[in-house]
Amino acid sequence: MWGGAAEPQAWGAGRAEPSRAVLIRAGVTENRSDFEDLHLYATPREQRFRRFASLEFEGQLYMTPYDFIQAVTSDEPKRKQEFKMLKLLGRMSRELNQILMETPPVWKGSSKLFRNLNEKGVISYTEYLFLLCILTKPHAGFRIAFNMFDTDGNEMVDKKEFLVLQEIFRKKNEKREKRGDEEKRAMLRLQLYGYHTPTNSVLKTEGEDLVPRSYWDTLRRSTSQALFSDLAERADDISSSLSDTTLLVHFFGKKGKAELNFEDFYRFMDNLQTEVLEIEFLSYSNGMNTISEEDFAHILLRYTNVENTSSYLENMRCSIPEEKGITFEEFRSFFQFLNNLEDFTIAMQMYNFASRSIGQDEFKRAVYVATGVKLSPHLVNTVFKIFDVDRDDQLSYKEFIGIMKDRLNRGFREAPKYGWKEYYSCVMTVTSEHLRDLWKQFRRRDMLR
Repeated sequence: MWGGAAEPQAWGAGRAEPSRAVLIRAGVTENRSDFEDLHLYATPREQRFRRFASLEFEGQLYMTPYDFIQAVTSDEPKRKQEFKMLKLLGRMSRELNQILMETPPVWKGSSKLFRNLNEKGVISYTEYLFLLCILTKPHAGFRIAFNMFDTDGNEMVDKKEFLVLQEIFRKKNEKREKRGDEEKRAMLRLQLYGYHTPTNSVLKTEGEDLVPRSYWDTLRRSTSQALFSDLAERADDISSSLSDTTLLVHFFGKKGKAELNFEDFYRFMDNLQTEVLEIEFLSYSNGMNTISEEDFAHILLRYTNVENTSSYLENMRCSIPEEKGITFEEFRSFFQFLNNLEDFTIAMQMYNFASRSIGQDEFKRAVYVATGVKLSPHLVNTVFKIFDVDRDDQLSYKEFIGIMKDRLNRGFREAPKYGWKEYYSCVMTVTSEHLRDLWKQFRRRDMLR
């Protein structure tokens, strides 16, 4: 339920189940109590991924593109819980390859990529986190993201560079794991990351001295971007042991030899943001070019911690008696503003607006100056009518920002952040820790000689 109203029909709801020549539904591979027990050791994002993922491959859980869209646009999975997992028939590698054959190259991408792929794709947990991160990032942050992956600075990203993402999230997970039953935590690691043991032991081959290896042996970073010169001598061996996914094939081709340039990377991120917004908009528009102001309010208040949404909705109904409607362009521009919310917050603090309420003209001007996004007068008026509870045509900055941060992060504010700033901080932390470990190992070896 959204603010007392029935949840709209989401994309794909009510349609016939897609044909599965190679996939068949199977029961959950672990019993219900075990499945719920693991939730106790999982973060909110991990819990949501496990709840929506419908594919299991060699013990690791994956989402289909359909699952991902459902996870970011629906409150609960449309499928029954007993059909949580999907098993592949026959030789798993052959069946997985048949699914990945449906993946188009990145230059053929569009804002309907996930809808077109539907059930014919696999998305890992680390890729799920990456895609969530994209949904909340401003366009200006796309270049920063690309530079983070472009570790050799050649303006191209290859598959090995992209796989650094998986290693970073694995390391991040090891640092924040909840204490408790080691067996349960090992099962959770297998489901989400596809491994049992700590990453260092995975990166060591037989016969080697116990010197841990990682993707970060040498740090050469300017102030703007971190460059890792030695991206693991055995990166080919590591990547070949991982199952290919839809995202890897989309970016780097079926053979994994293609490279990703910034233009294609930017277009992919922009298309993903547009696709999710289109799905949310279309779920309310019923084929029309606009959604009602009340529907817009429902969407804004979704995923927030607002308990009494009815007061906001009633306030808006009284303030906007005649419906004009919100177009998709207005809808999209507002969410582009939300993706720039951090810059807007800083600007408001600099101009001392954070300590008082502001009017519509001030708000509209501040949004444009801080983010470069132009909001239509009707859209600004609608936002004010939703949040101006005391009806003085002023907006409470603190309350508005708090609610919008919830909406931006889709209800995961309490979860660990995976923004680009946190991404960089994580990289620096893991790098320094790894270098310290290496130094200790080398000193120990020298003492034994």
